[in-house]
Amino acid sequence: MPNRLEHAASPYLLQHKDNPVDWWQWQPEAFAEARRSGRPVLLSIGYAACHWCHVMAHESFEDAATASVMNELFVNIKVDREERPEVDQIYMSALQQLGVQGGWPMTMFLDAEGAPFWGGTYFPREAKYGQPAFVEVLRTMAGAYASGDPRIASNREALLGRLRQKARPAGQVVIGVNELDDVAGQILGIMDPEHGGLQGSPKFPNTPFIELLWRAYERTGRERLRNAALHALDGMSEGGIYDHIGGGYARYSVDERWLVPHFEKMLYDNAQILELLALAYSETLADLFRARAEETVGWLQREMLTQDGAFAASLDADSEGHEGRYYVWTLRQVLDALGAEDAEFFARHYDIVPFGNWEGVSIPNRLKEVERSGSDDLRLALLRDKLLKLRETRVPPGRDDKVLADWNGLMIAALADAAHRLGRPEWIDLAATAFRFIAESMTRGERLGHSWRQGQLVFPGLSSDYAAMVRAALALHQATGEPGYRAQAIAWQAALEAHHGAEDGGYYLTADDAEGLLLRPEATADDAVTNPNALIARNLLRLAALTGDEAYRARADRLFEGLLPRAAPSLYSHAGLLNALDTRLRGPEIVIVGSGERADALAQAAFRLPRVDIVIQRVSDATALPADHPARAKAEAGSPAAFYCAGASCSLPVTETSQLVDLVMRERVAEA
Repeated sequence: MPNRLEHAASPYLLQHKDNPVDWWQWQPEAFAEARRSGRPVLLSIGYAACHWCHVMAHESFEDAATASVMNELFVNIKVDREERPEVDQIYMSALQQLGVQGGWPMTMFLDAEGAPFWGGTYFPREAKYGQPAFVEVLRTMAGAYASGDPRIASNREALLGRLRQKARPAGQVVIGVNELDDVAGQILGIMDPEHGGLQGSPKFPNTPFIELLWRAYERTGRERLRNAALHALDGMSEGGIYDHIGGGYARYSVDERWLVPHFEKMLYDNAQILELLALAYSETLADLFRARAEETVGWLQREMLTQDGAFAASLDADSEGHEGRYYVWTLRQVLDALGAEDAEFFARHYDIVPFGNWEGVSIPNRLKEVERSGSDDLRLALLRDKLLKLRETRVPPGRDDKVLADWNGLMIAALADAAHRLGRPEWIDLAATAFRFIAESMTRGERLGHSWRQGQLVFPGLSSDYAAMVRAALALHQATGEPGYRAQAIAWQAALEAHHGAEDGGYYLTADDAEGLLLRPEATADDAVTNPNALIARNLLRLAALTGDEAYRARADRLFEGLLPRAAPSLYSHAGLLNALDTRLRGPEIVIVGSGERADALAQAAFRLPRVDIVIQRVSDATALPADHPARAKAEAGSPAAFYCAGASCSLPVTETSQLVDLVMRERVAEA
């Protein structure tokens, strides 16, 4: 018989609906049952694309004997970390306080009030990997709880104290351009000179670090910083972490060469990488970066688009019970599909070898240097299409098709930016359709929800949802000039302020009227996605530029004043906040006044400039600018022109695209 999870919306929870475990969703009734029965709570957190989550499910949660012990000794709660990231954040912090490296599945033991007293990640059914058997852990924890073992109470109080503590270094912390340059230099020192990205393994894309290096290059002119960023993008784009047959990037590479991916594909990774690919193409005009961007958007449209026009959350690493089976090839399979001559040609370019390059099979990659002509590239494209059609006859990995507002917002903004940089206006339509679905179906009044699937909305939303969707609205406003997007950004920013503002100047992850949790998460460090406080700071600065309302800039300054002291002891983990600070310190803007072909050409040239976070504002007449905008007095009536502005001053009017490009590049050199 199905358990309580049969009524869940989350695909991850639905994967567990037929377990013999008496699962609860995260809800007050579960804790009420724990209080009534005197049992502790076993909290299991994972997500649909998680390989080790599947392993633990098959070994333990689908095993009747193990489930019997769980049901007897615990109230068992299953959580999708993507659907309830605020729950995940609290207990992941607790796990790390216990000295355990975080990961999923996460297994936490709580009292009936939700306070943690011990935890871990994956536990095997039988003792192995240096870990005890899961049932042994269950019996030990339940026995200690029932006997009133004083270590339970001391662990709980210590963890609660640490979770509630907000580290504040004594004295004022000043972080400016010099400190940003120092951090960039330190990161440059730990980059992998051979393979790109950070040294060692596993290798994650770590997009905030790449952006931090790029911004430092813009400030200093040091080409080593830019080259390190490009080398990282090049490595991951040629390695097996990239799906050369179908497009899109996997979550990370388990080795140091970018060869062997952990095969799950996440929407947020591909959004953040797409934005960097478009920026890299603007700088280099390299075919590699354009191709990877276009292929990734092709994958997005083919495999991640939901029937409502928004984007699904992720694709599983596993198919038919094996990690990566959908994506790997044998030489025999390639021979059968392409014939001897084409197979030999393809195999040479994509490292398909007789005994495989990973566990007896081959992961397509282009890490080996092989000369390719333009005609070779065309031939390879046709062969990849053939293999893609063949691959589509395989059993595909599972798709988590819930729509997350924050991850969709990241992709919408990336598409809007990349559309102009790569000359693909149809991507703006793709972004606008997804935006419209979220604005119409995932809101209540002016407030956002977080997750939607089959008509079920997880509400209220999180600060990450507002951060990403305000950013998406502003990106679409910049791309289209439609004022409705700016109005929506202003409304969502007001809702964020009303329900998420924190006393220290930052923003709580959860709303003030969200259901009770142990505490309100207020993390400032990046994880796989740039921290929402960092994105919000950038949104506030953009809103200040677009509206002329200095209250937005003042609010951003209050955020920096409150959060930079918390970031100072661990600047590496706050790259997103440092990137936002760079926007505050430099904050360039291009204003295009006028209409017609010349104004259109100036706008297109501005969009393609290889600058991060530059605000491009287009108005038909200078009177549409705020009264005190420095470009207003310099504009000549009826003459289309562009102005490069920084701080309280703007350049003289520029009327030719070549002049605009030269001006901005000169300003970059001057800044350096």
